[in-house]
Amino acid sequence: MQWEIVIGLEVHAQLSTQSKIFSGASTGYGALPNTQACVIDLALPGVLPVLNRGAVERAIKFGLSVGATINSPSIFARKNYFYPDLPKGYQISQYELPIVQGGIVLIQIEGGEKIIRLTRAHLEEDAGKSLHEDFHGMSGIDLNRAGTPLLEIVSEPDMRSSAEAVAYAKTLHSLVRWIGICDGNMQEGSFRCDANVSVRPCGQEKLGTRCEIKNLNSFRFLEKAIDYEARRQIDILEDGGVIRQETRLYDANKDETRTMRSKEDANDYRYFPDPDLLPLEISPLWIDQIRSSLPELPQIRKERYVSELSLPAYDATVLTNSREVGDYFESTVKLLPAQTKLCANWVMGEVMGQLNKEGIEISSCPIMPAQLAALLTRISDGTISGKAAKTVFESMWQGELGKDVDALIQAKGLKQISDDVALEGLIDQILSAHPQQVSDYRKGKEKAFNSLVGQIMKATQGKANPTQVHSILKNKLEQ
Repeated sequence: MQWEIVIGLEVHAQLSTQSKIFSGASTGYGALPNTQACVIDLALPGVLPVLNRGAVERAIKFGLSVGATINSPSIFARKNYFYPDLPKGYQISQYELPIVQGGIVLIQIEGGEKIIRLTRAHLEEDAGKSLHEDFHGMSGIDLNRAGTPLLEIVSEPDMRSSAEAVAYAKTLHSLVRWIGICDGNMQEGSFRCDANVSVRPCGQEKLGTRCEIKNLNSFRFLEKAIDYEARRQIDILEDGGVIRQETRLYDANKDETRTMRSKEDANDYRYFPDPDLLPLEISPLWIDQIRSSLPELPQIRKERYVSELSLPAYDATVLTNSREVGDYFESTVKLLPAQTKLCANWVMGEVMGQLNKEGIEISSCPIMPAQLAALLTRISDGTISGKAAKTVFESMWQGELGKDVDALIQAKGLKQISDDVALEGLIDQILSAHPQQVSDYRKGKEKAFNSLVGQIMKATQGKANPTQVHSILKNKLEQ
């Protein structure tokens, strides 16, 4: 039997406010345990939550970015469950009326684009953290994260492979960073995924029983966890077993998922409106103000790169994965508007390659767009070859000669030989020294032409302008 995998993701994006969603305590990362938990986060008697306006604004930004409906009013609810790191015994979240309803995310997959529908995105507070490693026979509780503002983004079950799930998660990760609502730091827990996975026979409309894999904090783990869970479920069903709805954890060391607890349904949480928080009314004027403050969105910029700059869709996709990379590219291409493809190739190739090698962001790139444009100008005007330009680029990266392109070209002797008279004389010498290749070419053997070009480049130590060499050599051979 052939099986189809069905995947939906719940993504928790920590909103980039300086204070928590219902208190004034700091959201800074890395503080000593329990030093950033105030009386509201600790749920001491008599305290009341006060909603953070910045968290609401960021949720609206996201909703507008995905073409969703912004609900007004939206309702905060109490989601009841009992864990040591949840002092109140309930989490303030949203249920029946979330702030963001619907919307779509376009992902790039093999063969084109696919639409992933969003069910909702709602505001909620994070819980604390249980610590086990440093305690023998006990658990410690750190409540620094309690009350941290989260936007939980829930997709429809529209993904059919782990690759699609990763593409969706990466697109969402790029978007929340692009619009400035989340730093996306997965190591610090600012962006984490829960994957709902089920399988069904191909052609069947009814969904299978799903299992939820919690707290996946890397794209690699997301892919591996989904693949393992799908295989596990298929094996059970093919052996005649039944899938139990449950929550599971992914063990990266063993590359497997394991049972955490039986899966709760909405009824288990006993949702009801939080009596301490009024319904959230959002004025149309505020929504319009937020809409006008949004940057050009990645999908719109991608389409512009294709239509206005004539870039391939692949290049446009890579250059819009990050707003900072796109800005760097645009600053470069403005100085060299006739060479959009050359600029794209170098930003995607040498620049991003070196950044990845050193593990730094483009904001820390030692070569400014104007300096890169100066280098690419010397390629386009024939002063140096592409190969020589890479040597200059490496020197610029290290800060040699103040990153002065022309000074580096001169100091390293990389200027191409572009003088027609000098090249003609040299080519005549090569033709005289290799009569067999000349004869072979004139008999239709194209490889002989490349052999002669190689001899010319060798004689000039790679400094001859390849375009001129090809043109002059072709003319002489066909005389």
